[in-house]
Amino acid sequence: MNQLLTSLDELLGTRQMAENVLNWIPNAASAAGILFAYWVVWGLVRRSVKYAALRANLDRTALDFLLTILKYAILSLGVVMALGRLGINTTSLLASIGIAGITVGFAAKDVISNMISGLFIFWDRPFVLGDLVEVGGHYGRVESITMRSTRVVTPDGKMLAVPNSVVINTTVASYTNFPHLRIDIPFAVAVQENLGRVRSILLSMCHQNISLLDEPAPAVIVTDLNDYNVGMQLQVWLDDEEQHIVVRQQLYEQVFEALRKAGVDMPFQTLSLTSVEIERPTTMQD
Repeated sequence: MNQLLTSLDELLGTRQMAENVLNWIPNAASAAGILFAYWVVWGLVRRSVKYAALRANLDRTALDFLLTILKYAILSLGVVMALGRLGINTTSLLASIGIAGITVGFAAKDVISNMISGLFIFWDRPFVLGDLVEVGGHYGRVESITMRSTRVVTPDGKMLAVPNSVVINTTVASYTNFPHLRIDIPFAVAVQENLGRVRSILLSMCHQNISLLDEPAPAVIVTDLNDYNVGMQLQVWLDDEEQHIVVRQQLYEQVFEALRKAGVDMPFQTLSLTSVEIERPTTMQD
């Protein structure tokens, strides 16, 4: 030991510093052991919670939130214990962090707002993982819900991170919560058209489409009356929300083709300009 202290004394310049280093090594090893132990504890807790959630039929959204909270709580406690083993006054450190946290909180109010909104999403549960939703003007499948954002995968493969505060303060449309999903296809026909004939054409088209449900039955309704056309809407039902966008796109084309082939006039508003030549008045000369 004396030989080691002498070597460190020559290397670092002072015997006291060498002794401090030697005393610090066991504490550092002990702190690392504490962190490792808490990591093992977290792994055991995670497996136990997942097993309990499976038996209790807890949905993935609630499970992810619970695991996130437990992870940060357990690992934070491990860090505090490890710092204490290194001789750091954790009480003063936590007090300093608390004061700094207040200052940072004012600067990071949006982040805190998103975290609180995430808790509201967890408790209110307007949707769960895997749902098809439209939120903040974006449509897609809910991939994950974190403390800061809700991540949605769009049909074209984009991953969108929608801030939780936006989710809480906007209208959320879910395409998954109910067994049947209705699709509305607006169109217009000329005022002189026979509406009963138009309705018959489109309902016949719907009965030939295997993607659409017979119950609830398809419907064709009048939605608007104008000087130049009659606004109408085809209403059909699906039981597979996965096909929502594809079927909607197909129906727009099918409605147009069915009415065009039947000779139904589908006018749109136009503006006609007529040029009129004005004759100059003639003057009588003496």
